[in-house]
Amino acid sequence: MLYKIHVTGWVQGVGFRWSAANEARNRGITGYVKNLSDGSVYIEAEGYTDQLNYFVNWCKTGPGDVDDVKVESFPPVGYSDFRIGY
Repeated sequence: MLYKIHVTGWVQGVGFRWSAANEARNRGITGYVKNLSDGSVYIEAEGYTDQLNYFVNWCKTGPGDVDDVKVESFPPVGYSDFRIGY
């Protein structure tokens, strides 16, 4: 399963990407995380549903001040690791 996750709030400049990548790697999730120009963070996370649901809940309380987390499900694309995008 692939989740496309959009996190809004004060989530840039607070270590959110690094922390999200660390959490994803520790949970066996692949994909990537990157900052968007509007101040939000975008994540593509691939794994098992229970892993992904745990990760989404982590995103809601991650570093900074999270206002909202939107999630869409898609078929997996086959990421091999979890990366931080720039």
